[in-house]
Amino acid sequence: MIGAAVWAASPSVSPPPTVAAGPRAAPHPLTMDQAVRMAERRYQARVVRVESIKRGGRTVYVLRLLDQRGRVFTVRIDASSGRIL
Repeated sequence: MIGAAVWAASPSVSPPPTVAAGPRAAPHPLTMDQAVRMAERRYQARVVRVESIKRGGRTVYVLRLLDQRGRVFTVRIDASSGRIL
């Protein structure tokens, strides 16, 4: 705060430069737990394995599901949008 007060009181001093952080990844609006619940409801199956991977700079949840007939299948969900890929 002292630096800010000095800068505000001294008009000849230029403000500190801002650092551009570059493009940031969007926060994950969909948590892994939410993705699991969403897939289990949509496919009427139980998630037996889930992992998070990076694909093209985005986080993707890869879920393995087991349905009532004993079939195992994979579902991929984009963590940023919640879209099933």
